[in-house]
Amino acid sequence: MKPYSDPKLKLFALNSNRPLAEKIAKNIGVKLGKAKVDQFSDGEIQVELGESVRGDNVYIIQSTSAPVNDNLMEILIMVDALRRASAATINVVMPYYGYARQDRKAKPREPITAKLVANMIEAAGADRVVTMDLHAAQIQGFFDIPVDHLMCAPLFADYYMRKGFNGNNGKDVVVSPDHGGVSRARKLAEFLHAPIAIIDKRRPRPNVAQIMNVIGDVKGKRCLMVDDIVDTAGTITLGAQALKDEGATSVYACATHGVLSGPAIDRISNSPIKEMLLSDTINIPKAKLDGAPNIKQISVAPLIADAIIHIHENKPLSPLFKKRFHNK
Repeated sequence: MKPYSDPKLKLFALNSNRPLAEKIAKNIGVKLGKAKVDQFSDGEIQVELGESVRGDNVYIIQSTSAPVNDNLMEILIMVDALRRASAATINVVMPYYGYARQDRKAKPREPITAKLVANMIEAAGADRVVTMDLHAAQIQGFFDIPVDHLMCAPLFADYYMRKGFNGNNGKDVVVSPDHGGVSRARKLAEFLHAPIAIIDKRRPRPNVAQIMNVIGDVKGKRCLMVDDIVDTAGTITLGAQALKDEGATSVYACATHGVLSGPAIDRISNSPIKEMLLSDTINIPKAKLDGAPNIKQISVAPLIADAIIHIHENKPLSPLFKKRFHNK
């Protein structure tokens, strides 16, 4: 990759997903900035910048995946350090936005933690947030600073088109695992020229899903389920079984954020899902995927790298919602 010409663009990686940060830096043509992020013996986080950022446009790469609170505190402390070091702009790139599922009061006396996180990032001094496939798109409105909300749909579409998915053949259908994901499924279906189906689901308590029925024609079809987050994998695996019970010939699945907590990997491995495709917004150690040959990954680094360049050069991001990226 050719070196990027403007030295005022600087990237820093914190601890949650350094492999992704390195890929983004390589795609842009810059080196990651020098910074030390450590913990004292009592768990307090320490950040030391190893180079000047005065007058620079700085981008911090950090997903707030597990350990969520440590990774969030790293962002806040890093933003404070950059502000005190006179960075021109501080841009927080959060491929995965932790606490996004707490976006409303579902019951009395509940907090709206996604809004609290937005308040904290703004109060620390961030100028912009870049994120991917928020669980609830309205979280963009929780901020009073610009939020660039990227979508993984073009990446997934490119991957599946090269695998022969094409709704025009009458055999492929894109499936939303619940009503909340219909717009996400519709976007992917538009890329693949495919119809959509919806799984009617209810959730009696967190991380527990009960499948009701399938809305749409899936009999004799190859189904592609799409979701934003796979956490314990209860929803996606129950949905896959429901599709098979309705006569689907095969079931594929994709999701942007692979949280993969608890029994997730075992559930996916023992489910009817032929292939589960995840992006690398969350760093998943290779050892964790041993024994799960039906779980694959693609990288969002080309998309995020292009977004950073467009932001830095004051170009619109809208072309990125249509562009195809070729992941090898």
